Order: sequence, then structure tokens, then C-alpha cells
Amino acid sequence: MDVYQAIRSRRTVRDYKPDPIPEELLQKILQCARWSPSSSNTQKWSFIVIRDRDTLTKLGEIAKQGPFVGRAPLCIVIVMDDAPRPQLDAGRALQQMELMAWSEGVGMCFVGVREEDQQKAVKGLLGIPEKMELITLLPFGYRADTPKPPGTPRKPMSEIIHWEKFGAVQPK
Repeated sequence: MDVYQAIRSRRTVRDYKPDPIPEELLQKILQCARWSPSSSNTQKWSFIVIRDRDTLTKLGEIAKQGPFVGRAPLCIVIVMDDAPRPQLDAGRALQQMELMAWSEGVGMCFVGVREEDQQKAVKGLLGIPEKMELITLLPFGYRADTPKPPGTPRKPMSEIIHWEKFGAVQPK
């Protein structure tokens, strides 16, 4: 699948088959994260790969907004250490992992862990140092649900694109 098609067809997946993600694909996903750009090339991220069924189940119990993490065959946790722009840098890495996985038929859905008690529980479970920022949990898996049509509703380009100044339409 080419990049344009991957971006256009990508869907959020929350229901996974139990099939494991092949090691070769996992390595590609991790390389794509490693290759992603970061602010001033600081590369302040760390990625924790979780495949242990008990740990995945516990993460699903902790992550109130993403209990489906517990049913995924793989989860990659992104943490940042003293990054100048942690959300931006993590988002870039996340997007590259997502597109690589999707191009190979694997879906994902990032899960925010927003509550302080949940953050502490995840950090304790995974041994993440307190000073590091827990950005997100990324469960990955082959889609178990019935496929939906590609794409999701989007606003027309004319509503979101401005030319030269805010509110200006494209010159003809």
C-alpha cells in the first residue's frame, strides 16, 4: 500500500484478533518510530514494547479510556524524557508507527492515560521513572471487527484551507 492510500484508508481499531504481530513487522514499526523527526533532533523518546498477556490485561484495567488495550496482542508505550516539545515529537513517532502498521494490515488506537492515579499505576507497572512523561499507550493488532468503508467524514477543503491569509479562498 502506498503512503497516500495508507493515510486515506486508515481507521482507528479497538477490536483485535489475538494473532501475534510478526517480529519482522514489529521491528519495522519500531524503526519507523526511531526514524521520525524530533525537535532539534533530540530524540528524547523511549518506547516500551509489551507483549506479555498479564501486563496487557493490567494495562487495560488501568486505562479507563482504553480497556481494549487488555485484548491487544501488542502495546507500545511512548514516554518522553525532558523533551522540549514532547506531545509534538511523540505524535510524529506515533503517526509513523501507525502508518507502517496500517500498510501491513495492522490497526491501532492511541490511548490517553490522563488521570494522575492512572499515570502512576502505569509507571509503577512498567518501571517508568517518575521524571519521565507518559505520553500514550498504543495497542496494535489485526482488526477483529467487520471492515468499514475506507475513510471517515471530513470537512470540505474549502472550510479548512486558507490562502495567504486566514479566511481567504484559493485564487482562481
